[in-house]
Amino acid sequence: MNPPLRAARPAPDDLEARIEALGPWFHNMELGGVRTAPGHFLGDYPAVKFAGFADALPADMTDKSVLDIGCNAGFYSFEMKRRGASRVLGLDHDEHYLAQARFAAEVLGFEREVEFRRLDVWDVATLGERFDLVIFMGVLYHLRHPLLALDLIHEHVADDLLLFQSMQRGSNAVDEVRPDYDFFETAHFDAPGYPKLHFIEHRYAGDPTNWWAPNAAATQAMLRSAGFEISAHPEEEVFLCRRVEKPYEWTGAVYPSRAAAEGERP
Repeated sequence: MNPPLRAARPAPDDLEARIEALGPWFHNMELGGVRTAPGHFLGDYPAVKFAGFADALPADMTDKSVLDIGCNAGFYSFEMKRRGASRVLGLDHDEHYLAQARFAAEVLGFEREVEFRRLDVWDVATLGERFDLVIFMGVLYHLRHPLLALDLIHEHVADDLLLFQSMQRGSNAVDEVRPDYDFFETAHFDAPGYPKLHFIEHRYAGDPTNWWAPNAAATQAMLRSAGFEISAHPEEEVFLCRRVEKPYEWTGAVYPSRAAAEGERP
C-alpha cells in the first residue's frame, strides 16, 4: 500500500507573497527562510519570550496531549509538537489567525499532525476531552469574563498542567492576604500588593479587546481560586500550574457552554 500523499510545499518564490497575503502577523515565525513579521514591535516574538520559560516545560512530551487556547498563528502548538506531543489542538476565534496557523503548519510539515479549530474558550466543554497540557497565553486580558474562562478550563479540559500568561500592570508586589477581614477594615485594598484587576473601559495600546490588566498579586490569586496550583514562575508574567481541587466547593463554571446549551455537537 502506498503511503498517503503529502501536500506539496509552497515554492520558495511563492512563500513571501503568500505570507504577505496572510498578513498582518502577530507571531513572527520563520517559514522556509522567510520571516512572517520582520518589523514586529516586540522583535523576534514569541520566540524571544518562549526562550525565557521553555525550560520550565517538559522537554519530552511523548504521548502527551496539548490544547492551545488562543493559538494565534500556532507558534506554541508547533513547539509542543517538536517536543513529541502526540495530539496538539489549537483553538482560536479569529479565522485570520487560523488561516495563518494552517499555512504555517503546511510549510513546516505539520499539516497532518497539528489540528486547528475555530472555537472560543467559552465552548471548550464541547470538545469532550481533557489534555495533559493546556496553553492559555495572552488571552485572559482580552476577555470580559476572565474568571469564567479559568473555571471552564479547570472544569472541562485541564487534566494536569496549565501554561498561563497575562499582561500585568501595577505593582509586582504580592502581599500575604488573610483569609478574612472585618467589614470596616479597608486599608488592605489600597496596598500595592493586594490583588487588583484593573478594568479598561475604552482602549489600551489602541486595542478595544484589552479589557483587564491584573497586578501580579491578582494573577496568582485568580489562578489559585480557579483550582490551579502554581508550580513554577519562570518569567514575570508566565506561570506553570497544576490542576488541583478548587479551594471552595461553591466556585465553578456557572455557564457551561453556548453550544452545549443549544444541543450542538463539536
